[in-house]
Order: sequence, then C-alpha cells, then structure tokens
Amino acid sequence: MSVTGADTAAWRSARPAVIRGEEAFHAARRSRRRATLFAMAVLALCLLVSAWMSEAHPVRLAEGLPRIGEYFARILPTLHWSTLFAGTETEGSLAFWFYRIDDWLLLLAETANMAAVATLGGIVAALPLAFLAARNTAPTPWTATLARRFLEALRTVPSVVYALIFVWAFGVGALAGVLAIALHTTGALGKLFAEAIENGDHRPWDGMVAAGANWMECCRFGALPQALPSILSYSLLRFEENLRSASVIGFVGAGGIGEELYKVISFNYYEEISAIIVLIMLAVMAIDLTSEQIRHRLAGAL
Repeated sequence: MSVTGADTAAWRSARPAVIRGEEAFHAARRSRRRATLFAMAVLALCLLVSAWMSEAHPVRLAEGLPRIGEYFARILPTLHWSTLFAGTETEGSLAFWFYRIDDWLLLLAETANMAAVATLGGIVAALPLAFLAARNTAPTPWTATLARRFLEALRTVPSVVYALIFVWAFGVGALAGVLAIALHTTGALGKLFAEAIENGDHRPWDGMVAAGANWMECCRFGALPQALPSILSYSLLRFEENLRSASVIGFVGAGGIGEELYKVISFNYYEEISAIIVLIMLAVMAIDLTSEQIRHRLAGAL
C-alpha cells in the first residue's frame, strides 16, 4: 500500500502529540515507580523501628530458635513400636503417654462446654447490638456510633484480662471463663454481624417500611434473612476460636483443660504437656470438620 503525501503530512502534524503522549506516559510511570519505592522504604523503616522497639534482634532470634527446638524435643514422648499398644505400665506405649486420659477428657469436655455456652451467650448479645451498629439498620446515626464504640470496647480487652477480673469476683472455676469469653465474643461477633447486615440489599427493608412495619419487624424479616448465612458461618468459626481461648484462660484459674496444662508446664512434666496439646489439637480438628459440614448443609438449605 502506497503512502500518499497527505498521509505523510497528517503523520507529521500528529507526531508532536504522539511524542507528548509517550513522554507523559513515561513520566507518570516514573512517578508511580518513585512513589512505590518511597512507600516500600517507609514500610521497611517502620518494620526496623518496630523490631528495634520490640527487641526482635537477629542475634537474639538466632540464639533462641535452637532452644525452641530443644523444648519441643523434650516434650516429644518416647514411643517404641514393639510396645506401642501395650498397657499403661509399659514405657514407650501410647497408654503410658496418655495415662491420665480419663481426667484430661473430662477437663476437655468442660472446656468445650465453656466455649459452647460462651459462644451462644455472645451470639445472643451480639445480634441485637449488630442491628444497632449497622448503618443501614440503626434507628439514628448516633445510635450506630455508640453501638460501634461499645462493641470496640468489649473486644479491645483480651479475654484473659476479663478472666482475671471474673476470677477475682466469682472465684476460681468455669463461670469466670464463660463470662470472659462471652464478653469478648460479643464484641467480635457484633462487628462481623453488623458488616454482614450492611452488605445486604436494602430494598426489602424499604419495602417493609413502606408497608408499615416497625423497626424490629424490619430487622427480623427485612435484614436478617439476607445476613443469616454469614452470621451462622461467623458463629461456627468463633466457636472454634473460643475453644482455644477456653484452653488459654484456664492458666489464670478460669477452669477447663487450661488449668491442667498450666500445672504440667509449671512442673516441667514434658510428656504430659505434649499429650494435652495433642488432645486439644484433636478436639479443634473435630470441631473444624463438624463445623464445615454444618456450614455446607446450612448453605444448601438457605
């Protein structure tokens, strides 16, 4: 195809604009690259300052990591294949490793019950607060602000701190643990429930308002059905987390398997430490598998 003089003239007239466009593109690219490098440098500086303030020095890490491996080596049980399935009197057997499994299973059941009751109490308290905290369902803007600040205050305090307070008030036992986990669960689930409610379609709510429904009826029939799958999923996930929390707060006398774990750690009963940890891990795995099946069935039903 031949190039005419008109085409050549058009190209010459358009060339300066093309060159300016290319220069602007490269300038914008260089500016973005400089901004990215600057952001990475600031991030690296912040990480270095954080590591210095938290005393996470490379020398200390290099010295401490082998000791972690040494501790895990100590808590590993001494098992022998020839005596693996022998009785509790035979060293190197599973029965000898889990020689107190009856007591530990009872404490683990108590821990699971603490987590279940605390999760249920947290759900019951968090759900109405979530409707007050969600901006699309709150009666007034200041109601949403106050509800959000209240939920933040509840989840800001760690469950261990709540447990210390309740142990002082109610004494050593599972009640302190249940109340501590329930309060923290209320703050955490309230935020998640509110976000699930805000992500829903607001048209059913508007339709019910137009039909003359009150605020509670709008929450029940206009917002809750849409958010229910997410609410159930968050609740089951929180139950798994609360089982681990119930194991930890036992360190401060709040009942459950955590008290026993604290004792064996304090007295350096290494093989008992690993046995209790294995039982907790198996319990968490079982709850995780069960929750997964429940979530799938509920998702299909809803």
